[in-house]
Amino acid sequence: MGRMVSFSSPRLAQVVDEESRPLAVDEVRISTLYSGISAGTELTAYRGTNPYLNKRWDEQRRLFVDGSTSFEYPVNGWGYEEVGEVVEVGAEVTTVAVGDVIWGTWGHRTETVQKADRAAKRILSPDADPRIGIFSHIGAIALNVVLDADIHIGETVAVFGLGVPGQLVAQLARLNGARVIAVDGVASRRELAQQLGADEVIDASAGGVAERIRELTGGLGADVCLEVSGNYSAMHEAIRSVAYSSRVCVAGFMQGEGVGLRLGEEFHHNRVAVIASQISGVAPALRHRWDEYRLQRTAVDLAVSGRLRVTELISHTMPLERGREAFELLDGSPRDVLQVVLDAKAV
Repeated sequence: MGRMVSFSSPRLAQVVDEESRPLAVDEVRISTLYSGISAGTELTAYRGTNPYLNKRWDEQRRLFVDGSTSFEYPVNGWGYEEVGEVVEVGAEVTTVAVGDVIWGTWGHRTETVQKADRAAKRILSPDADPRIGIFSHIGAIALNVVLDADIHIGETVAVFGLGVPGQLVAQLARLNGARVIAVDGVASRRELAQQLGADEVIDASAGGVAERIRELTGGLGADVCLEVSGNYSAMHEAIRSVAYSSRVCVAGFMQGEGVGLRLGEEFHHNRVAVIASQISGVAPALRHRWDEYRLQRTAVDLAVSGRLRVTELISHTMPLERGREAFELLDGSPRDVLQVVLDAKAV
């Protein structure tokens, strides 16, 4: 019998039993080591604001429609930042061995059964810190933002929001040759961004962000602004901060109506292009070469090599059995935490 985190109702996470199943001959059983909580997408399901819980996603027409919902409570095993160790292999498996460490996405649960072919493509180097594995998907999300932003060497990029994805985006933009201005209202996050290589930081809570960015760019504005906070006011400030006829790339998972977003101002007068970055696809110009697996693999390889620093983003590690407390912490004190990790082996 395994265990998993279940959202039984809005703002109530419980750790419940989950029945284990036998292996097929081409499958492996992975015992979870660590599972990271996404403070963006996951909290929308925890809080009940996710559109899938309030409308139905019509896949064929690609529209949210009223009248029913795609998900309903309980929402079981949510989560996409996992790493675990192979503890059992099927009779015909030759590409994966007991003891291999596998990164991937299988939710906050103590074990998962995966096809061996899939697991074989996600074996983590035995010399690597296994916690690197939890950053495969969130790292892919961050890398996709940088690809969507089309950053060039020598350009100035402003990153709005320095949570986990924002910290990763800032590092990746710098690896791509950009001068990075990191914007957030939390001092500890700005300090960490500087430690991880940001060239400049701006306190969003002090106001005047767009004015400061224009000062730092000789009046031009940033070449690209990357919105990774999921806050409409931050998105509006990103629009104000970007250069004339330039691009704002939005990766934050906005919720509700666009309060604070005034599109009749700088957006209209400066011919600003606003595009969405979302992990379900890559930019059309790259689709023949990039896919989600390549994004994930690249993020993991960069982290293993040390070029992308990820373990410094972990602020709290708690036993999976304290999952309820972990979500209450993220929901109630978001400024005090960064990456919360559930340790599936801790008591």
